[in-house]
Amino acid sequence: MRVWIDISNSPQVSFFRPLVALLRESGHDVDVTAREYAQTVELLELHGIPHDVVGPEHGGASAAGKAGAMVRRLHTLRRFAKRRHFDLALSHASHELPLVARSRGIPSAYAFDYELARTQHRLGCRAATHVVVPEVIPQERLDGLGARSRKVRRYPGLKEEYYLDGFEPDDSVLARVGLDRERILVVVRTPPDVSLYHRHGNPLFAEVLERLGRDDTVRAVILPRTVEQRNAIRSRALPSLVVPEHAVDAQSLVALADLVVSAGGTMNREAVALGTPVYTTFAGRLGAVDSSLVNDGRLRILASVDDLVLEHKVPTDPPRSRDPRILLDLMLSALER
Repeated sequence: MRVWIDISNSPQVSFFRPLVALLRESGHDVDVTAREYAQTVELLELHGIPHDVVGPEHGGASAAGKAGAMVRRLHTLRRFAKRRHFDLALSHASHELPLVARSRGIPSAYAFDYELARTQHRLGCRAATHVVVPEVIPQERLDGLGARSRKVRRYPGLKEEYYLDGFEPDDSVLARVGLDRERILVVVRTPPDVSLYHRHGNPLFAEVLERLGRDDTVRAVILPRTVEQRNAIRSRALPSLVVPEHAVDAQSLVALADLVVSAGGTMNREAVALGTPVYTTFAGRLGAVDSSLVNDGRLRILASVDDLVLEHKVPTDPPRSRDPRILLDLMLSALER
């Protein structure tokens, strides 16, 4: 079988890494396409996943820019697929792939775990053969996206628990980033500034940078999404902040950290799965997955920089993990039509 996977954003690399390995172990051919955005290509290279960069870069923050980039990328993806005779197409929140797959008669599975990015999901859900989501997302939210129950396939827990199965942190990442364990180690993820679902910004994040950056008991690793974010943070010249030049082994950093403060979603859930205390500064509306974590006390909403508790982490039970074959089987169910 020949499988096509499209990866358009950094978190999707982690989601597909074990699935690509399982598919290849089973003798299937896997072609991976990618978009040049954030650390997507760097992470594919870091993890040794062969890929083709297809289409234009991200369209920026405006709806018009995104729409124009999507049209251009759809065209280049169709050309990529034209002579390759794919049997199945798989994506996680990369909505262009199911659109192209449907136009070429290729069954597709479209996965996501944040249901409130409605614009892209209305396209992906309607075009896909099957939609793969966490159990906690209510069906009525999916109905509005065009994912009726007959095409929905669900998995328990967090997607992060599946791709972190068997994960062992690499301590050497600390030396590579220039860290030591004497100070309190904080990992910080920047806001998704170019996302349509995060238009209003969050001044709290700037206050977090100032608080951490001027505390000599802290060493905070800031993981920016874009070059512009990296340059803006470095221009603050805050002494306790470290901003890596290139993509790093963020999952090892999260596992080794004393605290995570993230304005996104995936890194929050990685911290939960790895047993690291985590605050969210996300300025948009929380989806069902993160809301359930907040209700369970596993994810804390940061309302004020004064609420930050900076201390060394207390060891906890081993992180929960789940068999990624469960996810793969749900994605492959698209072949059943």
